[in-house]
Amino acid sequence: MSTDTRPTPLIIDCDTGIDDSLALLYATASTDCEIVAVTCTAGNVSAEQVGENTRAVLELAGRRDVEVALGRATPLARNLVTTPETHGPRGIGYAELPAASMPLSTRYSPDLIVAEARRRPGELTLVTLAPLTNVALAVLREPELPRLLRRLVVMGGSYRSSGNTAPTTEWNVNVDPESAAIVFRAFGPEVGVAPAVASGVAPAVASGVAPTRPIALGLDVTERARMVPGHLAALAARAGCTADGTRPDGSTNRIVRYLADALRFYMEFHSRYDGFFGAFIHDPLALATALDPSLVRTAAVAVDVELSGRLTVGETVTDWRRVWGRPANLDVAVEADADRFMAQFIERVGGLAARQG
Repeated sequence: MSTDTRPTPLIIDCDTGIDDSLALLYATASTDCEIVAVTCTAGNVSAEQVGENTRAVLELAGRRDVEVALGRATPLARNLVTTPETHGPRGIGYAELPAASMPLSTRYSPDLIVAEARRRPGELTLVTLAPLTNVALAVLREPELPRLLRRLVVMGGSYRSSGNTAPTTEWNVNVDPESAAIVFRAFGPEVGVAPAVASGVAPAVASGVAPTRPIALGLDVTERARMVPGHLAALAARAGCTADGTRPDGSTNRIVRYLADALRFYMEFHSRYDGFFGAFIHDPLALATALDPSLVRTAAVAVDVELSGRLTVGETVTDWRRVWGRPANLDVAVEADADRFMAQFIERVGGLAARQG
C-alpha cells in the first residue's frame, strides 16, 4: 500500500444497481477516498433510473455535495438490455428510498470525465462499475485520456472463467462490447510512453505521475467477494443494530435497513442461479481496489473484445500464452484478498451506518 496518506480522488462511473450502491456506500465511508464526481450510464436499469438511484444512495449516506452526471442512455451500437431479474425493477431490490432531492449535474458524463482529467492531469483514478459507454465516448473526445488519468480500474470481463450473461461473456462488457473494445484498445502499447502535448494539455507524465495500464477485475476474482447473511449481521452489529436495521430503542438505522432490503433480493437471485444464499458484490471490490491496489495480484496481458462472433460477442479474449505477440494493454486481476476486503467493507460501511444513525 502507498505511504501517501492523501485521499485518492475518484470518478466513479456506474449503472447503479444493488452492488453499485454498495460500492457508493463504501466510497462515502472511506476516509482515503475523495469522490470527485459520479457519472451514470444505462446498464442494470435505464440511465434515468441510474441517476435517481445514485443520488438517493448518496443522500442516504449524507453526501448531497457529490456531483452526479448523466451520460448516454443506450450502448454505442446495440439496443439496451437491463437486468430486473438480478437487481429488481428499479435496481435496488426490495429497498425503498425517498425520491432524490439533490439536482443532477448540467454536465454530460463523458465531457465531465474529460474536463476533470484535464483539470487534474495525473491525479484522478476512474473506476468503472458499468458498461464502458461513457468512457469510450470520453476517450473518443480526448485520445490523451489514458495519459491524463492516474489509473483506470474496470469491473468487467471474464478472463479466466465462464461468463455470467452468455457462456463466455460478463454482463458489463456484454451490454456494450463496442465501448469495451474502444477503451481496451485506447489503453494500448503506447501507455507509459510520453506522448506529444495535445490541445495545450500536458499529459499525465508531465505532472510526475507515469501512466499505468488499467486494472481489470473479471468474474473469477470478483465472485470471491461473497456477502452472506453473517456478513450483514456483523455490519449491523458494528452499526449498533440488528440485521434488519432495528436499534435498541426501536428506531431504524436507515443504511442497514437499506442494505437488508436490497441484499435480500440479490441473495434470492443468487440462491436461484448460483447455488448459495448470498451475493457476489463485484463492484465494491473494484472500488476498494481503486483505493488500495494491493487487494489484488495482477498479470499483464493483451486483451481484445469479440464483436462479431455468432456465439461469443462480448467475450474478453485474453492472450495468456502471448501468441499474438502484442504488448499488454491490461493488468488483469488473478487473485484477490477477499477476506481482507470483506473485513474492510464491514468496518467501513458499518461505521458509516453508526455515524449516520
